[in-house]
Amino acid sequence: MPRFGKGGGSAFCHHQPYSVNPKPMPRQVPLAIFPSIGRAPTCPWRSPTWVAGSWLVSIALCGCQTLLTQTKSLPFQHEIVRGQLVLHSDFPLPQEHRLINDLVAARHQVQFKLGLTPNEEPVHIYLFAEKAAYYDYLQIHFPGFMNRRALFVETNIALSVYAHWGDHVAEDLRHEVVHGYLHAAVPNLPLWLDEGLAEYFEVARSRHGLNESHVEFLRDRRGESFDLARLEKLTSAEDMTQEDYAESWAWVYFLLESADDRQSLLTDYLADLSQGNSGPTLSKRLHKRLATPELTLAEYLQTVR
Repeated sequence: MPRFGKGGGSAFCHHQPYSVNPKPMPRQVPLAIFPSIGRAPTCPWRSPTWVAGSWLVSIALCGCQTLLTQTKSLPFQHEIVRGQLVLHSDFPLPQEHRLINDLVAARHQVQFKLGLTPNEEPVHIYLFAEKAAYYDYLQIHFPGFMNRRALFVETNIALSVYAHWGDHVAEDLRHEVVHGYLHAAVPNLPLWLDEGLAEYFEVARSRHGLNESHVEFLRDRRGESFDLARLEKLTSAEDMTQEDYAESWAWVYFLLESADDRQSLLTDYLADLSQGNSGPTLSKRLHKRLATPELTLAEYLQTVR
């Protein structure tokens, strides 16, 4: 049962096209698939420009929909291994290509920012040179996800990302590969947090997680309209709206960027999850630290520029 998730297709970071478990349990059965924001018709808030995006979908419902599939062989002649990444492509790429360097660096960024234990489980990237070939492959193997620019698929045997070389390949791959890094290190990651973190890390490192489109979308929201406990109940990305993705990003950004003591709330929670012990939900932990976290978040967003 593959797990599909929301993957790189967010168009919030504009790039020019590029010219915890030390010994994870072996994966044996497909689990789920995840497509990305702004990349699926099930996400109506996205403009048509982004309708063909990537989603992280998971049988565990960490992404948009559930899909059963079997591991398929791909006719890629080129392979590059860089750290945890194994990049397969049907066209040659330099070993030190700056896009690859960026994806490798994202691993350290994720681990350092979130305090995750390094994990060596490979994340496979299957990169098509031509959009037509990519969509032909989706039509055959993932027909329910034809509108995704990129796709993250988790199975019991592998963590895989599928994408094509296009104008948004950098952001698409960053979003999807971050899903891979997260799923390799943290089991049972809540859907809202999985997507919120991918939204945070998909933007360029120089932006420090600032997703400007989400900021503008939430700018006029009042404190009472934020509800982390509600997000924690989401189990299917199919049910997520633009508001859900934006608010998920907002809580992550608030915890990681507003104050050091708040960052520890998130990193401690992730540490518990990585050990298989979820303990209290993040919303309950946050309410123990702040009297009115929803109002504090709304006020903080007013200061973000």
